[in-house]
Amino acid sequence: MTDENAKNSGNEMDKNDHRVLGKELDLFVFSDVVGKGLPLYTEKGAAIRRELERFIVDEEIKRGYRHVSTPDIAKLDLYKKSGHYPYYKDTMYAPIDIDGEEFMLRPMTCPHHYELYLSKPHSYKELPVRIAEMAKLYRYEASGNLSGLVRVRSFCLADAHIICANNEQSLAEVKKALDLITYIAEVFGLKKGEDFWYRLSLGNRKDDKKYHKDDKIWDESEEILRSVLKGQDVRFYEAEDEAAFYGPKIDVQMKDVRGLENTAFTVQYDALAPGKFELSYTDSDGKIKLCTSVIHRSSIGAIERSMAFLIEKYQGSFPLWLSPVQVKVIPVRENHNAYAKEIFDMLIDQGIRAELDNSDENLGKKVRDAKNNKMPYWIVIGDKEIEAEKITLESRDNGQLGQLSKDEVMTKLQTEIKNKK
Repeated sequence: MTDENAKNSGNEMDKNDHRVLGKELDLFVFSDVVGKGLPLYTEKGAAIRRELERFIVDEEIKRGYRHVSTPDIAKLDLYKKSGHYPYYKDTMYAPIDIDGEEFMLRPMTCPHHYELYLSKPHSYKELPVRIAEMAKLYRYEASGNLSGLVRVRSFCLADAHIICANNEQSLAEVKKALDLITYIAEVFGLKKGEDFWYRLSLGNRKDDKKYHKDDKIWDESEEILRSVLKGQDVRFYEAEDEAAFYGPKIDVQMKDVRGLENTAFTVQYDALAPGKFELSYTDSDGKIKLCTSVIHRSSIGAIERSMAFLIEKYQGSFPLWLSPVQVKVIPVRENHNAYAKEIFDMLIDQGIRAELDNSDENLGKKVRDAKNNKMPYWIVIGDKEIEAEKITLESRDNGQLGQLSKDEVMTKLQTEIKNKK
């Protein structure tokens, strides 16, 4: 077992580095036997992932996305058709020969979603069509680039592809995608312009090997993204030669505790996919027309990279809704165990992630353990609680909250979880 989440270049790491906190809080590990860049999540780390995934899927469905599920593997021909293979083959896993056909672990979901769109005809009344997925992707990053959860070889992307009939729809959908990203960031306590900002990633007209050759399309698509950014009332900068091969993109940038800037989320404009995959619709005049563009967007980015940012932002002290263990129940002595178990069962039954500490350790050590693991709340059960049939609730952030009834505790916890404060 290696400690890839705690490697660095020889300098002592910041105590709030996600690789340090990830180990201290028992969230994830790496193993050379499994493979470099392939994180293994513990029960606690998996709980955070699950909350993030549920949050974004539910929110996207509310906003009109069709959430789907597609395979982690596909024929190599699919990526040749989409045009991805020449650009990404060096960071793809090697093809797998099955019955004389070549398959690949997927590095992206775009062509899978296009094939879903093509599975039935579409009317102009349906467009734009928003296809989304929590997609497991695989990219063979160079060993020297691997860095905890920030850069890995296996990751889950909150991916979506919005198929648009015209530029008017494209413009509107880019705005909506940024609205969604802003909302998610605000839930995490991130401030636009302070904790994150935008980069407009442009193509290079002179480099027709890296980018498709169509100056008119590049000019139009870059101006669409630029006009949206100008309306965001926040700083952005432009970077040439950072676009995808099929079009420009808006990158949402953040810095980690090491001061390194990374892309957290993206919104990309693609004018090539409709032609390559013949993405079409029946217009109001009854004629079949080609869609204008596909907007690629990632609302929460890769779950792995988002977790790294959040671990560092909260310094491991997650808000209640994200905490791996939300409440620890602590009986003072053995004769308090039965009532403590009753409270624990009540919490679990209500969907609250709880832990019962009925070990032989003294009360002080049990409470220190709750604090060291940065748990939002813990409940102490002693003679007074049993006699009053109440609960003494203590908060990581606000200290002792006194004796409360069972209903009062449940209402407080469930309200805080629901509001994601």
